[in-house]
Amino acid sequence: MRMQRLVGTVLGTTLLLVAAVPAAEAAGPAASGELDRAELRDTLDAVHEAGMYGTYAAVRDGRERWAGASGLADVDTGRKVTPTMRHRVGSISKTFTAVALLQQVERGRIRLDAPVTDYVPELFQGTGTDGDTRERGDAITVRMLLNHTSHIGDYILGAFPSLAQNSTASLDEHRFRSISPRELVRLGLAAPATGTPGAQPGRYSNTNYVVAGLILEKVTGQKASTYITRNVIDRAGLRHTSYPRTASIKGPHSRMYESFYGLIDPPRDYSVYDMSWAYTAGAIVSTTDDLNRFYRQLLTGDLVRRSSLAEMQRTVPVEIAPGAAIDYGLGIYTLDVPGCGRFWGHDGGVFGAGTISLTSADGDRQVSMGWNLMKYQRLNAEGTALEPSPIDDAIERHVFGALCPTPEEPGSGSGAGVKSRLAAGDAGRILPDGLLGRTLP
Repeated sequence: MRMQRLVGTVLGTTLLLVAAVPAAEAAGPAASGELDRAELRDTLDAVHEAGMYGTYAAVRDGRERWAGASGLADVDTGRKVTPTMRHRVGSISKTFTAVALLQQVERGRIRLDAPVTDYVPELFQGTGTDGDTRERGDAITVRMLLNHTSHIGDYILGAFPSLAQNSTASLDEHRFRSISPRELVRLGLAAPATGTPGAQPGRYSNTNYVVAGLILEKVTGQKASTYITRNVIDRAGLRHTSYPRTASIKGPHSRMYESFYGLIDPPRDYSVYDMSWAYTAGAIVSTTDDLNRFYRQLLTGDLVRRSSLAEMQRTVPVEIAPGAAIDYGLGIYTLDVPGCGRFWGHDGGVFGAGTISLTSADGDRQVSMGWNLMKYQRLNAEGTALEPSPIDDAIERHVFGALCPTPEEPGSGSGAGVKSRLAAGDAGRILPDGLLGRTLP
């Protein structure tokens, strides 16, 4: 199987659960009405029936809320998932990091358009594969980190080198490894640059948010995890969200199974894992209800000023896979749903866990969803692309139905519905949110 070529295009890119549709379809406010609880229950069950081990979701429309779960948290014991389970949310952590930096912008300690070498010059010393790294650092601004236009390469293949040989041995070898954020940056700078700083479209890279976390530490004098916990997580009142201090998740949670497109068969549990490799790009643990609360508070101006939120919502095209781009702001992206308006949020993926969270611009309509089997798709016979999975279609229908109570049929009309990009596998965001074309965290 010619998997090598495909893996090369997949690693290090970001993977969004849903694809954007043409802007012309974005007109009109998000739909509002009574939640169809029976339909939400049925579409969530359909995700499990399609082959997902376990999944859970929280949906909100105004004051109405619904939460559900379907399937297994442990395939060996038969333990079932519950709606309140804690979960690694991968690249959704980037929104938390961006909020923290915007708070420092409001305090005058960080300037979005200042070069990163104003804050962390020590990260850009010496000569890398693309020439003088100090010169690169002088050309990269804080804004370019947050909107992925810095074109710094991703560190994932450097941190998990066996992936380049179509082997997942690194995942097991490094399960309890502690790797420093500076080492992650070194690996990212050693990777080939993906373009000129500031060039569009940008290229999704986890390294950007590791540098952002180190800038946060420099200007606040605190660990990034400490600052984000006190000034973002606690401020938002998130009672079940945290940065893990151990390889294990505290509180009720599911096992997290990784298939890696069939390289791991049967899928292996990675719920116990040292998440230092993800740092501020994707290490947060949360629940679907907490994620809804977080994005609602962000979009209604409770976590940063309206002027800061406007900066976060200034989007640029960012490539997540060859020929595919999304509209990405500062730690947040936008999705236009035909007939139901514009939604903001992020998705994320780590070994064994996938998550998506989307909220209407007014904070009223929301869905957050998590699942516990990753990169379940399979390669075609030529080893050049992923085969469609019924799980992708089922997740799409649940998310689409939660956001839009009376939606167009997915795939109908010029908007093409909300097409899933699960094949990309959020492996490439943090980890490469998706080996085959999408990135991990």
